[in-house]
Amino acid sequence: MSAPRSVGRIYLFALLGWTFDFYDLVLLGFLRDPVARDLHLSATGQAWLLGVALGTSGLGGIVAGALADRIGKRTMLVWTMLIYSAGSLVCGLAPTAWAFVAGRAIVGLGVGGEWAIGHGMLAEAVDPSRRGRWSAALQSGEPIGVAIAAVVGYLIAPIVGWRAVLVGSSATALIALAARRSVHLPDQPAPAPASLRTLVHAGVGRRFGQAWLLGVFKLGTYWTCYTWLPTFLWHEMHQAVGRSLAWILTAQVGQLFGMLAFGAVSDRFGRRPAFAVYSALTACALAILAFAWRPLSTQPALFWLTMLGLGVGSGCTGGFGALLAELFPDEIRATAMGATYNLARAAQLVAPVVVQAAVARAGLAGGLSVPLVLALATGSWVWVLPETRGIALPRLRA
Repeated sequence: MSAPRSVGRIYLFALLGWTFDFYDLVLLGFLRDPVARDLHLSATGQAWLLGVALGTSGLGGIVAGALADRIGKRTMLVWTMLIYSAGSLVCGLAPTAWAFVAGRAIVGLGVGGEWAIGHGMLAEAVDPSRRGRWSAALQSGEPIGVAIAAVVGYLIAPIVGWRAVLVGSSATALIALAARRSVHLPDQPAPAPASLRTLVHAGVGRRFGQAWLLGVFKLGTYWTCYTWLPTFLWHEMHQAVGRSLAWILTAQVGQLFGMLAFGAVSDRFGRRPAFAVYSALTACALAILAFAWRPLSTQPALFWLTMLGLGVGSGCTGGFGALLAELFPDEIRATAMGATYNLARAAQLVAPVVVQAAVARAGLAGGLSVPLVLALATGSWVWVLPETRGIALPRLRA
């Protein structure tokens, strides 16, 4: 996948930002036990703690996207990186549970803003016929970030402690300083915003609602599964640390492959068919884990294939960057992308709590049935949206 040097630089900075953005977001899933012990959190308190950053990411996405359209994408990309790095520092130094919650809220604000800015810059710079590939390649920072978090949480945190891990994670701010010094990243404001009446007649509101609900279903599938999967493997299945890490890394390798393949599939066959097929694969893997995990746990090869399939199916998140960029016009692209994706992620505030209640009621099958239903909803709802493969990015004004 060759590209002009300027596109390569945009991709590199956006990839680094998104990788460590997502690393900061999911790291708590691998640190929740020692954090809960030291800060005296109940099971319900832990569930809400996992969700608070997802909740504030919605606000971060709206504010940062709007500012990026007005003052420039590079400037806001830097600020979002600094914000989520500061949140990790606050968490690492937090003397109380409430201070830790405040740090997680700050992490969410930064994470929410970074995604849309990076994807928007890249989508505007690449060839339309390969936009899906570039979007998926950028989203691949997600499984890379999770893999780094798994290694840090399972292997490094037991040695140095969770506080040192979180303080060290704040060093990602150095990426922001490098991006600020780069003259190769675009920093122009968007064209003058259109009137509300123009946006309504262009159908932006309807597309926003349709895309937001797709995000709720797909991101809900991911977060209701992965926020508690490390704890499930360790405590429910009684897996050793090494094997738990191996299963998590297997899913992330599958997701990385799935994302990269998704870009080519969606560019060739369309956004909607690609989302539908990947969501069906996710649902199949979740059904096997939910209703056959006991016999599966005695068959390591089959368990490995199931986790790999779960990861590959999760790769359809790699299509959101291209899809949302193709749905919204230049005048409000960063604002609309940030609001759509991050309000969908903010809806996941209740995801850990819903899963906790489902597990309490029906055990593992109940817990995994939540993402199973959401995966099926994703594959069905995507057909409501228009097919946007290969189109020129829309503008309200010629």
